Amino acid sequence: MADEIPLLLAGEPVTLAGARALYWPARQALLIADLHLGKADVFRRAGIALPSGGTGEDLQRLQGLLDRHACRELWILGDILHGPAHRAAWYQQWLGWRERNTALDVHVLRGNHDRQLPHAQLQVQIHEEVRLAPFLLRHEPCADPAWHVLAGHLHPQVALPALRRRFPAFWLRERMTVLPAFSGFTAGIVPAPASGEQMIACVENGLVELPVA
Repeated sequence: MADEIPLLLAGEPVTLAGARALYWPARQALLIADLHLGKADVFRRAGIALPSGGTGEDLQRLQGLLDRHACRELWILGDILHGPAHRAAWYQQWLGWRERNTALDVHVLRGNHDRQLPHAQLQVQIHEEVRLAPFLLRHEPCADPAWHVLAGHLHPQVALPALRRRFPAFWLRERMTVLPAFSGFTAGIVPAPASGEQMIACVENGLVELPVA
């Protein structure tokens, strides 16, 4: 089981990482989706008992990817936040991570959970959608007739009966790639791939390629 898989998307070489990210060498850009900072804090404030450490573990995994690849840019395809940007422990963890990576340009495509993003002071650049040929970056996976769409939002997963678990997955579709949720604390959907589509599961930071539908 490989931890990374190189492939071509719209004729452009990219690398899928089992740590739930896509690396674009030509641009020295790392792309992730649905980070959901502070999601566990939101649930705990609602009275739902959950363990701490989710954001810290996600940022540690993100740092490992940045240390492995030569990255000038980080693109987060929506839902960097999960809810109101309360100054909880996750916020200090984020600022510490940002201070460690001051030279990194961090861009965020605004997602449906990012209503408070303009006021959150996360030291990021905010966009609605961005065209970086040959890709169109957006949060929701809506097809475009002229561009290959890179998106998140759906949190695609695959069910592997042999392991009795669901795992986050890349969903490779016609003119579209849906990235798995980067957050380790997310549910998701198990899509039924159409003909010619493929799911690639992220299993313990490795990748498992399922057959093309």
